[in-house]
Amino acid sequence: MAVLDPRVNPFRSDLAAESLREKVVAQRYTDGSAHIVVKGHAALRRLPADDAPLDTELLYGELVTVYDDVDGWSWLQNSTDGYVGYVRSSALGTVTIKATHRVAVLRSFVFPEPDLKTPPRDLLSLDTAVQVTGSDGNYCQLTDGSWIYAPHLALANEYEKDHVAVALRFVGAPYLWGGRTSIGLDCSALVQLSLARCGTAVPRDTDLQADTIGTAVEFSGDESVLQRGDLIYWKGHVGIWVDQRCFVHANATDMMVATGALSEIATRIEASGAGPVTTVRRP
Repeated sequence: MAVLDPRVNPFRSDLAAESLREKVVAQRYTDGSAHIVVKGHAALRRLPADDAPLDTELLYGELVTVYDDVDGWSWLQNSTDGYVGYVRSSALGTVTIKATHRVAVLRSFVFPEPDLKTPPRDLLSLDTAVQVTGSDGNYCQLTDGSWIYAPHLALANEYEKDHVAVALRFVGAPYLWGGRTSIGLDCSALVQLSLARCGTAVPRDTDLQADTIGTAVEFSGDESVLQRGDLIYWKGHVGIWVDQRCFVHANATDMMVATGALSEIATRIEASGAGPVTTVRRP
């Protein structure tokens, strides 16, 4: 049998998705059950433990398939990017939503009443899908009865056109390995979120992105071949080319989303032992 990537294929030695029955060997197989994320963001971990590595995060409104639920942990696959891992079961619900809007700003509080003075219930992040059921002044009501500031929303089918402009809004956001919100995010999440806000769904990790996004661009160091929005990949890192003066990336040197000249950043990355640019992709 072919070797499958466990990051995006739900299988363990004791359990696997029914769809993988002919591809992997497991003690049993299941179709799983549909759930939805009901927290603003939820940690998806490699193992069912709060101190296990953070591989990525799930966002409110995302649909997931749960294959196992033991001791308060759900083993699942995210429908957005296929990522597999363990999430606290308390972050999930079973009532689905029909996405009418998406959060169009980096983050926005949800309140129990259409009143900014009430204590917030949660915090929703960029491109989070919500269902609006009513309105009151400048606030929209969501399916769970909470309220969000209406100008922070866009219609679900209204996308931005420039993923570079979206990425630049994250400048200054803290770097967090596995993070997927403006509270903290890593390099591949910056790319994923920026493109998602422009209506393009891409994989979560750099190696998967570098193999699939858009078209490849021949690049040997001559920046004149680059165009605004090109994605520059190294082994384990990615950023977005803006122009000859500006390249934006979430990185562990600045420990935040920062900008700089690509030539200087590439020299620094190669000197660190990560090697030269491996791939350039044009979405």
